[in-house]
Amino acid sequence: MSLTELMLLALALSMDAFAVAVCKGLAMDRIDWKGACVVGLWFGGFQALMPVLGWILGSAFDERIAAYDHWIAFGLLCLIGVNMIRESRSEGEAASGSLAFIPMLVMAVATSIDALAVGVSFPFLQVDPPKAALAIGVITFCMSAMGVVAGRAFGTRYKSGAESLGGVILILLGTKILLEHLGILSF
Repeated sequence: MSLTELMLLALALSMDAFAVAVCKGLAMDRIDWKGACVVGLWFGGFQALMPVLGWILGSAFDERIAAYDHWIAFGLLCLIGVNMIRESRSEGEAASGSLAFIPMLVMAVATSIDALAVGVSFPFLQVDPPKAALAIGVITFCMSAMGVVAGRAFGTRYKSGAESLGGVILILLGTKILLEHLGILSF
């Protein structure tokens, strides 16, 4: 996976966290950089951890499914992408402004489940897991911190657009992987 593809993947995975951070910023009484960074650390940390866990799971099955790995990567990325687009069109529950441990843990895990699934495909894509985890974590941290600030400034206006864009990027990456493997596309 090229650096550009890795950055697009990280950006796409960060969109769920960005959308939740926008809502969190809207719900907070006051915004400061400390609060924005706390949200960024929670979301970025879990977004970095989950693909590594997925990679460990995917590595356990690497040899047994090598002939189908491109289809698995395509299917997972498209499924996650379609789900992100679907969720962007539904009304979610209102976010709390709390930075308490339990609410933040629940939101961090919920927004990073897609990163776990993407991590399962890492062994098939020859991705360097530490490099990918770092990129995903840093980009998610930045997007989440900006999301908190943007939420306070702009409200939820960009929430569904961000989630939809993330879904489209994941679908396009999955399609590219499949087309490259089938020899239809070469980059």
